[in-house]
Amino acid sequence: MPRMFAWIVRLLGILLMLTALVVALSRAPDRPVQTLVARWAPPPSDFIELRGQLVHLRDEGPRGDAEPIVLLHGTSASLHTWEGWAHELKGRRRVISFDLPGFGLTGPFAGAYAADDYRGDTYARFVLDLLDALKLPRVVLGGNSLGGEIAWRVATLAPARVSRLILVDSSGLPFTPQSIPLGFAAARLPVVGWLSQHLLPRELVAQSVASVYGDPSRLTPALVDRYFELALREGNRRALGQRLRQLGDGSDAPARLATIRQPTLIVWGERDRLIPPASGRDFAQRIAGSTLVLLPGLGHVPQEEDPARSLQPVKAFLGL
Repeated sequence: MPRMFAWIVRLLGILLMLTALVVALSRAPDRPVQTLVARWAPPPSDFIELRGQLVHLRDEGPRGDAEPIVLLHGTSASLHTWEGWAHELKGRRRVISFDLPGFGLTGPFAGAYAADDYRGDTYARFVLDLLDALKLPRVVLGGNSLGGEIAWRVATLAPARVSRLILVDSSGLPFTPQSIPLGFAAARLPVVGWLSQHLLPRELVAQSVASVYGDPSRLTPALVDRYFELALREGNRRALGQRLRQLGDGSDAPARLATIRQPTLIVWGERDRLIPPASGRDFAQRIAGSTLVLLPGLGHVPQEEDPARSLQPVKAFLGL
């Protein structure tokens, strides 16, 4: 018995040492935004202050465009997800992308905005404030995932401000996910979510991003670096937990979508396992006159996974 007890003690000691090593290797403290700017905000990136909120944005293309294209990213993403589209469109159209509060280099809501309020309509009103600040009376508004939900909410709150609507694997209607990124699942749990504000294995980020790609082999180390480092921007991980815990049930969506009269293009990756294509068909049925385009082989972020192929129906929609 003494030998058995000693063996158990040694085993527990080894397990504790291994646990301490894993914790040490996974420790990822928040990073001040200034330490991330050089790598993730090169030209044409800029920063503006909006009612006390710092906003990271890119404004590219001809300033004479009467209806600029404004693109909104999804949960845990950033304006970088639109780089492929912006590169192709900016020769003929003005393209504006920015980091939503709680993500990227913009960081959590601050200034005149209520802290910890990451509901859909709160984001929509923020977008309208930004359009006002940029003196944009009317725009083509597009968004992916959360950004798509914000886009259609803006279109219902202020229909005169949106000339055309582009929804890319949009959230907002009830859906049944086939797969949820591990990072999202962890952030929603109170205790685990709190731990994730201090510990963030890079591999967890890599697995989470891979799960929303139709073809995970397209994922590169540089892309994982971007998601990982921008997640470390101070306050972003806490904001992610708040946002995920404030997800609506989608009960207000059907009535609001039925009021949309803007020409609407719905683009969906056929391999989207987070918000499956059935949700895209649901959007198409609820928005009168809308067009649904399914993209074979692509997942939840087709604009990032294959910019050229996902942009083809958009260019046709815009007459480019």
